[in-house]
Amino acid sequence: MEGEDRGEKAVAAMEACYQGFDPAAYLQYNYTPPRADFTRSDSIVPWKLKCLHEAFSEDGMKGEVLVDVGSGPTLYQVMSGCEHFDRVILSDFLEVNRKELWSWLQDGKSSLDWTPYLKFVCKLEGRSPSAWTEKAKRLRSVVTDVLPINVHQPCPLPSGSLPSTGADCLVSSFCLESVSPDLCSFTQALAHLSSLLRSSGHLLLIGALGESFYLGAPGLRIPVVPLDEAQVCSSLRASGFHLLQLSVYHLPPDMRVGVDDVTGVFFAKARKL
Repeated sequence: MEGEDRGEKAVAAMEACYQGFDPAAYLQYNYTPPRADFTRSDSIVPWKLKCLHEAFSEDGMKGEVLVDVGSGPTLYQVMSGCEHFDRVILSDFLEVNRKELWSWLQDGKSSLDWTPYLKFVCKLEGRSPSAWTEKAKRLRSVVTDVLPINVHQPCPLPSGSLPSTGADCLVSSFCLESVSPDLCSFTQALAHLSSLLRSSGHLLLIGALGESFYLGAPGLRIPVVPLDEAQVCSSLRASGFHLLQLSVYHLPPDMRVGVDDVTGVFFAKARKL
């Protein structure tokens, strides 16, 4: 019981850290050059988009519902997946991030211009970059909800959000390790995600390696669980997932721009057992 109380207090402390989160600053820190340089093959964002494109292009990666867990203020993680699922649900704990997403979906307004991202994904799909307007239209048409989520709850999404059998696929990027106070909480959050997924459904998980903090706003250092590859694999197994693929990106020196202390990024594809 005492351990549970400590865990709840640690999660509450994490939630308090996020009250000063600034979506525009976060996007500027992480989703502009050099980390989002589409002329470089060794830039972080193109690597992530390629991983997602390849995963969503494989057999069996289609269905009715795709859920993005902890979207933050970003849309890139569903730009490939939106072509393969009938319905896409975005989600985030913070209202400021949900407002940022709705602003682009409803009014085309955002703190970041997503056009270069849409063009790059079109090229990955073998389409002309000019098809980005069609992709943007497709994305807006299939996103049906931007929901509140709490990955530390056994039922992370509001009741009735998903079909009774669960979602066909989950994607989550840089969420769980940055909202969990320790490895145990990270693993427990993964188990909670499993409850959202149908049997044999897929999870695409992107996260940071070796990171202890990142800036969520000027001067706001948000703590992160420093993960290594073995811990990611172990946590997935302990949470009821079978790992299908693990890829790792190591940051070149010029990608270490001072907004975090991340050393690498992992991409995992797993199936619910």
